[in-house]
Amino acid sequence: MNQANSASTLAPGHRRVSLANGQTMPWIGLGVFRSPPGQTTYDTVRKAIEIGYRHIDTASIYQNESDVGRAIRDCGLPRHEIFLTSKLWNSEQGASSARRGFEHSLERLGLDYVDLYLLHWPVPRLRRESWQTLIEIYQSGRAKAIGVSNFMQHHLEDLQDFPVQPLVNQIEFSPFLYQKELLEYCRDRHIQVQAYSPLTKGQRLQHPTILQLAQKYKKSSAQILLRWSLDREVVVLPKSNNPQRLMENLDLFSFQFTPEDTQILSRLNENLRTGWDPSHELS
Repeated sequence: MNQANSASTLAPGHRRVSLANGQTMPWIGLGVFRSPPGQTTYDTVRKAIEIGYRHIDTASIYQNESDVGRAIRDCGLPRHEIFLTSKLWNSEQGASSARRGFEHSLERLGLDYVDLYLLHWPVPRLRRESWQTLIEIYQSGRAKAIGVSNFMQHHLEDLQDFPVQPLVNQIEFSPFLYQKELLEYCRDRHIQVQAYSPLTKGQRLQHPTILQLAQKYKKSSAQILLRWSLDREVVVLPKSNNPQRLMENLDLFSFQFTPEDTQILSRLNENLRTGWDPSHELS
């Protein structure tokens, strides 16, 4: 695993991968998609930081940026210790509207910068000018890194003539949606892949193979799924508001699969998508 901080003495949530620009990002993050705006999201983020998470992933469309920002400001840690991601929604894309969208996210977060800012989807006719605006935001220092989300290979190729390339591609990824070719394409171009919905939104937690391996390694089904993605050098962004599951989802470095079990997991792919398929162009 290409870890910036790989020493076993580091807390799991503190272990980081180096991005192509030298910034570092924790391997394990907390996603807050569909985390209810208000006290629930605030309490979850505060609890996550308390138990060791240092990576929080939100977006303007989640409508909980203000709660995430308040939790980060109130957590008592220096700002640089928390890696924060937000994303530009589809209706905000376009040159000037992307700039406004970013400004509004910063206002809601109540922070001076984000660590990573992503184009949420590859919107046709707008993604190129939106990407140019993200480059300008990156060059201003208000986003320490920029990237994309839900981009397939042809979407990434559409940006290859820009002077600044995406540092991150956040995609749906799990043993049941093993996007191996896209992963290898990104790896060859030093684009770090992040996994959203790495737990299949719960749809495969009771799969017989997952249950069998969970019993063998004395871990939860979620831990089995997450560890497999980490072994592919993919950053994982599990979501939970449950304190016990938050703890479990951090405990991913205390076990290791045999090569045979890794192969078993890698053969589970069924192209399972729990959300929109980005290979279908948005209208």
